[in-house]
Amino acid sequence: MVADRVNRVAPSATLGITAKAKALKAQGKDVVSLGAGEPDFDTPEHIKKSLYDAVEEGFIYYTPSKGILELRRAIAEKFKKDNSLSYDPEKEVIVTPGAKQALYEAILAITNPGDEILIPSPFWVSYEPMVQLADGKPVFVPTYEDEGFRLTPEDVAKEITNKTRGIIINSPNNPTGAVFRMEDLREIAELCAAYDLIAISDEIYEKIIYDQEHVSIASLPGMRERTITINGFSKAYSMTGWRLGYAAAPEELITAMARVQEHSVSCPTSFVQRAGVAALEGPQDDLNAMVREFRKRRDVLVDGLNEIEGVTCVKPEGAFYAFANFSAYGKDSFKLAEELLEKAGVAVIPGAAFGSLGEGYLRMSYATSMDNIMEALERIKKALKGMHHG
Repeated sequence: MVADRVNRVAPSATLGITAKAKALKAQGKDVVSLGAGEPDFDTPEHIKKSLYDAVEEGFIYYTPSKGILELRRAIAEKFKKDNSLSYDPEKEVIVTPGAKQALYEAILAITNPGDEILIPSPFWVSYEPMVQLADGKPVFVPTYEDEGFRLTPEDVAKEITNKTRGIIINSPNNPTGAVFRMEDLREIAELCAAYDLIAISDEIYEKIIYDQEHVSIASLPGMRERTITINGFSKAYSMTGWRLGYAAAPEELITAMARVQEHSVSCPTSFVQRAGVAALEGPQDDLNAMVREFRKRRDVLVDGLNEIEGVTCVKPEGAFYAFANFSAYGKDSFKLAEELLEKAGVAVIPGAAFGSLGEGYLRMSYATSMDNIMEALERIKKALKGMHHG
């Protein structure tokens, strides 16, 4: 009864573990969750107020499918200021119900059946199924812990064939926290030009970055015309449930994405778009304070993990995840995550959820309080005592 394309797609392991942790909490179990992919901060007050005002004013009806022009102009201004990129807000910008929708529309817009899309691995869980749902073929480009999960041009080049259509770039990266280097991105840009590839650049964690500058691949020579840049409000402005994202690209690609949007979700939520304008044009103090707090938490969590016998963890340069290597304990990551949840009351995401190269790792979100991080570290240490490691 169910179409093959849906049967090919696995359910989201991250959502599954988070749901299981919530169910245990609801039963009264003491669970510390390091699973969530969302900030634990409230949405800034001025953003909330703009939404209330929009509703009060009766701004509650359908908007243009690509989003209100006021927000598209604010997005274009953001690209100019932050990324040195110039886009026509009327023709080259689209607003979507979440960055995830923008990604899906982008993949549908460029992928014909059998086309190969390169995905750096370990990878965010939804990239592979999105490509599969578009009848494309996901091809994984390995990144490794001993190289800081760096995406190298050499590894990208090895995977390119005459069927390669595009590459997904996610920097800062989920799950590893890696920020891809300028010199690598330059060479990857040259490969895109040489093989006529389209880059889909997922920059949702752009503002949550600690030790270096964010580089948008679209800003590199020859890349503006072959890049779809995806971003949104969920992470930077703590607006995960608001579902507001956007993309910028050449007109032909935005027109194709808009066609998908018109026939699927119609348009983004009207009053939430007003909040998007407030987020981009208003004060950024809350965002900066949040990033400072994430940096402190990162240092405590990563230092604590590296003190545990048999565990190694590269310090992430962006996002709010630690991707820690537990392979010395000889268990598959799903089993280990399950044991930590049931025996220690700590919810983490198994590394294998992010592709086979994530096996042996656990992703831990530090988008939670410092107290929770300290408690989780103690519980993990205690739970691992007595487990075999080599």
